[in-house]
Amino acid sequence: MAISQAVCTSFKQELLVGTHDFTASSGNTFKLALYTSSATLGASTTAYVTTGQSSGTNYTAGGANLTSVTPVAAGTTAVCDFSDLTFGTATVTARGCLIYNSSASNKAVCVLDLGADKSATAGNFTVVFPSPTATGAIIRLA
Repeated sequence: MAISQAVCTSFKQELLVGTHDFTASSGNTFKLALYTSSATLGASTTAYVTTGQSSGTNYTAGGANLTSVTPVAAGTTAVCDFSDLTFGTATVTARGCLIYNSSASNKAVCVLDLGADKSATAGNFTVVFPSPTATGAIIRLA
């Protein structure tokens, strides 16, 4: 079992047929789910799965909605950003995350590898997204 950080291959193809809309005010709903080290997630992940998902206090299966920021161009690279996501007063452990489109049959967008188990005990578990730059954005097309 392994979590490998990747933009999902199916997502790349789905972009070309217009499946995903990241527009902040009128686009699709994207969610982030937390996973333990027992999950198998990577480039071949096509949709949200429950196997290996984290569980705990103040964390609900399926995760939580992300607040999308309308994509912009950073030089010649298109970038997508989300507001940081906090699971408040949570007791949960995660090794990785899956961003998925709950408006489009829970199709997978990308897998995030946290590098090691991260935990909160009756505290905030916050996923901090990088700056939306051409080299740092969580989703970028160059």
